[in-house]
Amino acid sequence: MDTHGHTKQRLLDTAIQLIWEQSYGAVSVDHICERAGAQKGSFYHFFPSKSELAVAALEAHWQQRQPEMDRIFTPETPPLERLARYCASVYRRQKAKRMEFGRVCGCAFTCLGLELSTQDEAVRHKSQQIIERICRYLETAVRDAAGAGLIARQDFPVMARELYRCIIGVLVQAKIENDLEVIRQLKPSIWRLIGAHPPVAR
Repeated sequence: MDTHGHTKQRLLDTAIQLIWEQSYGAVSVDHICERAGAQKGSFYHFFPSKSELAVAALEAHWQQRQPEMDRIFTPETPPLERLARYCASVYRRQKAKRMEFGRVCGCAFTCLGLELSTQDEAVRHKSQQIIERICRYLETAVRDAAGAGLIARQDFPVMARELYRCIIGVLVQAKIENDLEVIRQLKPSIWRLIGAHPPVAR
């Protein structure tokens, strides 16, 4: 990666880190440039606005996460085990963020989308796009679980969205209470929603 590429990546990484630490509204272009060690002219060379940086940062953050999602949801893993591994990965990620930032941070995709859904259509659209990608992973796992006779057949796209809403609800609660233990309820909640009995042992 050349110097320009490194500068752009630093801006993307810094934007996501500051959003984790604070919020989109609390972070200025000057603050991002200072933390990234980049000139303001470089910022506007890559990103015409803070909004476009936020959209690019969300996509870059997803691209970093996608290989892990692919590993967790590989078809070679039994479907209920995929969901169990995903729940475990959510807990690990939030634990790592708490160690880094001193508190439970929740989901960056959802937090940013929620903050800007009525203010910035581009950010709202990118957040929704990423949510749909996550739902497709969940839908495949639920569909495969039903195909294996582990749960009843149902409307899989609807169920995937219900699972995602459950996941986000748990993360929001954990963030508000600043309590990682709330996230341990995620797996039992998912099992109840999909009607899986008994839960997979971990």
